[in-house]
Amino acid sequence: MGSVGRGVVDELYRLVWPKPLKLFTAGPVACFPEVLEVMRFQMFSHRSKEYRALHKDTVERLSRFAGAVDGVALLFPSSGTGIMEASVRNFVTAGGSVLTTIIGEFGSRYREAVESNGRKAVVLEKEAGEPVLPEELDESLRKHPEVEAVTITYNETSTGVLNPLRELARVSKDHGKLVFVDAVSAMGAADIKFDEWGLDVVFTSSQKAFGVPPGLAVGIFSREALKKAENIPDRGWYFDVLKYLQYQEKEWSTPSTPPIPQIMGLNVMLRIVDLMGGKDSWLSMYSERASMVREGVRDLGLELFARKGYESPTITSIKAPQGIDGYEVYSRVREKGYEIAAGYGKFKKTSFRVGHMGYMPKEYIEEVLNSIKEVLDELGWVGRR
Repeated sequence: MGSVGRGVVDELYRLVWPKPLKLFTAGPVACFPEVLEVMRFQMFSHRSKEYRALHKDTVERLSRFAGAVDGVALLFPSSGTGIMEASVRNFVTAGGSVLTTIIGEFGSRYREAVESNGRKAVVLEKEAGEPVLPEELDESLRKHPEVEAVTITYNETSTGVLNPLRELARVSKDHGKLVFVDAVSAMGAADIKFDEWGLDVVFTSSQKAFGVPPGLAVGIFSREALKKAENIPDRGWYFDVLKYLQYQEKEWSTPSTPPIPQIMGLNVMLRIVDLMGGKDSWLSMYSERASMVREGVRDLGLELFARKGYESPTITSIKAPQGIDGYEVYSRVREKGYEIAAGYGKFKKTSFRVGHMGYMPKEYIEEVLNSIKEVLDELGWVGRR
């Protein structure tokens, strides 16, 4: 690159990265160094034998990670929300009903996806900070035997709550329903056993727990769901899951151009999981991070949104102290060089969030907790410190 080209790059850097920030967001998150390195690789054709080898290797590693021997993992040039919509278009009959469980803003998004695609949403909604309990889902399904599927937000980033997915899936299957799982901010940090738990659709995005830039979505689908899709017309084109399945089975590729750099980044991260000792060791890393954040927050005298025992492994949602604007906390912490997450949706003023996904050495967590303490001191709040 010549001096002119270098100057253009520097200009753009100043635009999007005016000062260094350590990321504690809900996503996109800080990328692992190995991801940034491999994504510098020069491009090659997505119809080449080299791409087919990359695609196949990535899908096989994903399937092992998610416990999907019978289930089929597919790659999509999309965010996770694309697969959310695809689950409705592909696996629910036109005019059919879906039980949408809602514990926060992203459960509400699933309801919108159901309704905007001409299906009926039967809603089971809990108060902020509460999970859906198996007995509640059982009662709702008894009242609404007509529903074809149940949607579950595994990890709700707006409130920092982790739903008891395995138990909820078991209840759903006892009633003979398909199980759709929004695992966007869960997969890679919370355990998923696709086949064993009887899941039918699970989707995630690259920019969350795997620490890869956005642009790649992963969907895993059961044979039962794929069979049902064969009898559902008007599945669309871009998100026709059977079309993706056909391309993968015949060519180890995708119908439209895949995000090759993100796929390479994800492949690298799945290899790093193996180098770290496997999935259990990787999930333990996330569990330790989450505990460190929660304990630090509680030591400051702050309260969490999540009910005890159902806390998220990827993000901690914190109630703003009485009389303090949660968004003000977010803004001031950012000025100190730490990008946490503001409260989401209706919780914007009453909460702030600390994400613990992606590249995050332990000392970064200590630093951001100290920064939050400093901001609260500046705002005149006296807690248990």
